[in-house]
Amino acid sequence: MPPKTDVPTIDTHAHFVPATFPDARGRTPLWPVMAPRADGQAAVVIGGKPFRVLAPSNWDVPARLAEMAAQGIGHQVLSPMPELLSHWFGAADADDLCRYMNDALAAMVDAAPARLGGIGMVPVQDPALAARRLADVKALGLRGVELGSHVNGAPLGDPRFDEFYAAAEALDLALMVHPLHPAGRDRLPGHPALAAAAAFPLDTALAGASLLAAGIPLRFPRLRIMLCHGGGALPWILPRLDRVWSLGGPLGASFPERPSEMAKRFFYDSVVYDPVTLGYIAERLGADRIVTGSDFPFVIQQDAPGAFAEQVLSADLLAQNALAFLGLDALPA
Repeated sequence: MPPKTDVPTIDTHAHFVPATFPDARGRTPLWPVMAPRADGQAAVVIGGKPFRVLAPSNWDVPARLAEMAAQGIGHQVLSPMPELLSHWFGAADADDLCRYMNDALAAMVDAAPARLGGIGMVPVQDPALAARRLADVKALGLRGVELGSHVNGAPLGDPRFDEFYAAAEALDLALMVHPLHPAGRDRLPGHPALAAAAAFPLDTALAGASLLAAGIPLRFPRLRIMLCHGGGALPWILPRLDRVWSLGGPLGASFPERPSEMAKRFFYDSVVYDPVTLGYIAERLGADRIVTGSDFPFVIQQDAPGAFAEQVLSADLLAQNALAFLGLDALPA
């Protein structure tokens, strides 16, 4: 186990939800609504159905800082609850929600800049609009944007997103790829959370494979991309993808370079729950590509994420990796 240091834990994978949303009248039926509860919590209601009940620490900065202290987190990078990415909205509604979410996120960060950072969202279902909105994200002081493992069914390696990737690279903004509405949910009976447990990692692998097949790490070499949950199943299928590449011919041409080498250009968070698994990812893809994550506030979150990741990698290295992913030399004072 690496020695303990006084370097703060930087949690790169944690979510937030604003206290309220703009009026839903005239919007898509799936526009989110907050329904406060008597116990101080609130339910996010989507399409008239409660989606998730959340504690005030999702939007209240003092409450968030208290939870961070309890989990040993020195600095936390907030990103939208994935369902709010709303890749299935029309472009106008998506644009309005993205701008509102980014403003709410920036306000939280501004309230405690030494403790909080932000990764926002843009309407990637309209890549040209999303590319333009990245400048607004940058102006707010956010470090990047989150996107789902597909955009309403479109793979992340689709050429339609090249303009968006080019703009993110030019603006030095990071991308956080989070599984969302995964394939295969209909094959997982029982509690809906089973999709998050089993299908999320598989969808992240599909997203990663799509990015590799499109050569995104080669064509946009300065673009920093993090695959959540340790890249899902991607690290485990890379030998199979390498085999396809090694065969050459039309099949091997599926990838422009050995997939496992390109995959070393991604970042991977530590939300894998098992130190042996995390150690394998670090060994295969590089100890300098691993960042600490918690997946707060969901029940599946990794508790004490720094203590967990530091079973495998030093606190110094994890912090350096997080700064590299965020494009920072140091945390804000």
